[in-house]
Amino acid sequence: MTEKILHNDPHPLGAHMVNGGVRFSFVSRSAACGILLYNSKTGKLREKIPFTEDERIGHVYCKIVKNIDPSSTTYLFFEEDRLVPDERARVFPHRVPYGRERTVEDMRAGFVTGTFDWEQDRFPRLPYNKVIVCCMHARGFTKHASSGVKHRGTFAGIAEKIPYLKEIGITTIELQPAYEFAEVPFKGEPQNQPHMTDTGILEKNQQRLNYWGYKKGYYFVPKSAYAASEDTVTEFKELIRALHANGMEMVMQFYFPEEVKHSEIPEILRYWVLEYHVDGFHLMGGKLPAELLAADELLADTKIWYYGFDTDRLYGRNEPPQYPHVAEYNDAWYYDMRRFLKGDGGMLGSVLYHMRHIPEKAGCIHYLTNYYGFTLADLVSYDHKHNEPNGEDNRDGSDCNCSWNCGEEGRTRRQAVKQLRIRQIKNAMCLLMLSQSTPLIFMGDEFGNSQKGNNNPYCQDNAVAWLDWSQRKKNEEIFDFWKMLVRFRREHPILRPDRELRLMDYIACGYPDLSYHGQNAWCPETDAQFRHIGILLYGKYARDGEIRDDTFLYIAVNMHWERHRMALPRLPKGAVWELVFATESGESSRKRGEDTEKETEFIRKIPPRSMAVYISVWEETV
Repeated sequence: MTEKILHNDPHPLGAHMVNGGVRFSFVSRSAACGILLYNSKTGKLREKIPFTEDERIGHVYCKIVKNIDPSSTTYLFFEEDRLVPDERARVFPHRVPYGRERTVEDMRAGFVTGTFDWEQDRFPRLPYNKVIVCCMHARGFTKHASSGVKHRGTFAGIAEKIPYLKEIGITTIELQPAYEFAEVPFKGEPQNQPHMTDTGILEKNQQRLNYWGYKKGYYFVPKSAYAASEDTVTEFKELIRALHANGMEMVMQFYFPEEVKHSEIPEILRYWVLEYHVDGFHLMGGKLPAELLAADELLADTKIWYYGFDTDRLYGRNEPPQYPHVAEYNDAWYYDMRRFLKGDGGMLGSVLYHMRHIPEKAGCIHYLTNYYGFTLADLVSYDHKHNEPNGEDNRDGSDCNCSWNCGEEGRTRRQAVKQLRIRQIKNAMCLLMLSQSTPLIFMGDEFGNSQKGNNNPYCQDNAVAWLDWSQRKKNEEIFDFWKMLVRFRREHPILRPDRELRLMDYIACGYPDLSYHGQNAWCPETDAQFRHIGILLYGKYARDGEIRDDTFLYIAVNMHWERHRMALPRLPKGAVWELVFATESGESSRKRGEDTEKETEFIRKIPPRSMAVYISVWEETV
């Protein structure tokens, strides 16, 4: 053993300006390593500076280099005869066009020298019961020519669409990986996969794009190819500032493969909160220290999404958290609701659980569609995946889609099939928006965007994966129905409680907060053969300081291929049931006493594969 004197503090790792110079900290197991300084304008090497053994502590080398002009200098590290980009760089000044092969020299890092005026920026910190999430790809959201934005496929393009996102009720964006990553391998790396053409067909001996970006990245900087300007850092901050000014949030997906050391993840998340004011993170990757990250004191107001959390351990068993910031995010809702939608038996019990489930002291993000799997329009148009354009002989992507094509695979001219698909899309939207946890849609599902049956467009940087905004006018009926559901959910807080409903009359008002009904009121039928149910919600149990709502809501759900008679419970004296909306256009409201089997109950005939929502109104207002 030899004595070691610590000359410099090596943390944080990377390159950081300090008084009189720049501190470089580099992790290496080789003694032959150091720093390469370049002229940022000409790209010429200015100086090669090796690390010495005295500048090492553990596997970290640290040196302060003086007299560096950050505005005209870029750098790389070297290890033996190999150039190494700084994995912890804060900016890469050289912008490589999207999809272009890059060299290591293209990854020369720079320094963030300016300041950004955040003005009066505030974190919205929206509670989960007031959140509606839209998952999107930063490039694919506006890259299509039909998007109508000036800066297509960029962070600035997303900012241009903020008014539209507000129109459809979105409060929170979930952004697929938008930190820097190489969408194609570096020049000289193995070329064992083909590349995508504009038509979406892969050609032999060309290289496949990583459009989604689920790989190890440069986690401290936004992706420069997603910026319209030369200043990626400022453009991303302007997007966040604009979202916050509109009361909206940004949650970023961060994918950490096994080679990423868990000890580095907290520093990454803290940096994005402090430097970029992001509102949350969807952690992706196996065996991540999610609870450790959620317990980080600086991230206590930051949304953290993962498969699940032990909230008693996180917040304490007997103390409610001031701001429950964690949420479970998994596919349990996704698969069960898809199976129920297409009419599988034995799903009703699971569906009712999912519709009311809210974890104690946490949120729950539920979704029928996501960046993987079929879009909502494709979910009702295809029985099988159609991933041939990906170049893997349709072997990639999940074979378990729980989808149904409504009678014909893909595009059809049959009006009966078209109408059934529209009804099924509306049914799916109702299941999503009438469930009591936090709904999420994938971009374009609000107007029936299709990916032509491709359930895994991870390599498709073209019209297959880009959002086709022209579908909005073509599918106006679906689009208007979505906006109506958003308004209805907003107007009735019992649909978005801050805790799970208890199926009890715990305020002694004569009705429970939530109850189930069948052909007879108060008598639900939930055996495996049943695919229909009536759900009664009493608004008096809602805990919303902004809205007072004493109405009753009755949700009639029938995913069977046959019509069913369902009973609506008797209301307090002077109130009657009125139909608000139905997914089957032929359904209409009926007067009290019409088509009844019992004097004390109102019977409705619910068409096959449809849903209807009724609300209580006072007779004098009818």
